[in-house]
Amino acid sequence: MTAIVGVHGIGKYNYYLEAGGSAAGAATAMRLKWDRYLHAALGGETAAYFSEVAYFSHLLRDPKPGESSKQAAARVEAATQQVLVEWAKDLGLGEHVTGALKSFTGWLLGKLDSRSAAFAKLFAPEVAVYLTDQERRERCRQAVADAIRRNRPRVVIAHSLGSVVAYEALWANPDLPVDLLLTLGSPLGMRNVVFERLLPAPVNGLGERPKNVARWVNIADKDDIAAIPPALRASFTGVDVEELVNLDWIDFHTAEKYLGCPALDPHLRPFLA
Repeated sequence: MTAIVGVHGIGKYNYYLEAGGSAAGAATAMRLKWDRYLHAALGGETAAYFSEVAYFSHLLRDPKPGESSKQAAARVEAATQQVLVEWAKDLGLGEHVTGALKSFTGWLLGKLDSRSAAFAKLFAPEVAVYLTDQERRERCRQAVADAIRRNRPRVVIAHSLGSVVAYEALWANPDLPVDLLLTLGSPLGMRNVVFERLLPAPVNGLGERPKNVARWVNIADKDDIAAIPPALRASFTGVDVEELVNLDWIDFHTAEKYLGCPALDPHLRPFLA
């Protein structure tokens, strides 16, 4: 079985807590779940597809040394509100933002349905921390690079915010060759939130497939409010395949739905021994 490294998305801090504060324990729990999810797409005998799921959620959430949880929350509040404002514009809401950011973001969350609002409360803070706290960003990127270096996978499957971390980690570590980068529900092309803040920065309005990636496939659900725009080819050179899928209008962004999607099969099948 080929080695696959997964890179998780938002809202996975609970795995760390449930593992007693162990990142390794959290990664193992996620790997077992991701194997089950991917089996739904690939079928056949139950197999261990993933050699590891690179875990970094705790690096975004744990308070800094000497910092209380209250101070940590206050530190990211302004950045989170700014992410919500720019994200609202991408969603077609609040094109003309006036007044206090806090008031506007409260209005925005009220405009979304309950599931989308709950998703926004997870998505915006973690994206904000990753993009505005350089120390945490580098640690997350290093955690992903270390997992790839340990396992030397042919395939990296990156979901949600994990696609941003994986993209930057691969660019920062050109010695890590990957045959296939598969991004799922990716916000890489999200203007004014993610795209312009990427490292390396886009040139003349275009990002580029990492040089050490042979093939890039992007899959996004049509209702996924994190994957805006769902297609990445207008923003990046080197995206070999784009697929727009219809997973579930309620579960529009979960790793379970994406990994269980039949669209993954033709791209992964050539790598299965």
